[in-house]
Amino acid sequence: MNPSAPVTFALPTADRRTSFLFYGDGLGLDPIGEPAEDGVPEPLQFALNDGVRIMLIPTGGFGWITGDHEVAPRGHSECVISVSAGDVSGVDEMVRRAEAAGGTVVTPPGRRPWGYAGAFADPDGHIWMISA
Repeated sequence: MNPSAPVTFALPTADRRTSFLFYGDGLGLDPIGEPAEDGVPEPLQFALNDGVRIMLIPTGGFGWITGDHEVAPRGHSECVISVSAGDVSGVDEMVRRAEAAGGTVVTPPGRRPWGYAGAFADPDGHIWMISA
């Protein structure tokens, strides 16, 4: 795997362990780096593919990056992360896994004008749209 990805999405998170379990065990994404004393990698990153990672930053430390821009409160989304699952069964499986891991289904998988898609929110409320 590429040691540094050209694209990294940073998301604020309230609880490192909850996010670690949701993205790793729940969604099956590969964590990057060696575990810290709490058993969670620091920084907390996951590979979406060879070129894209997500980095989960504690909400309190997110201000070091954003300066005077406030983090949107839970339930207020500023972006939607879209990922292709390849096919209909991949969409269904990813949304099912997210819900089983503690995520919230925002839009159940189904046919849309642009194709087959479903959406879920992670434990911090970040919305992911999974499409085929």
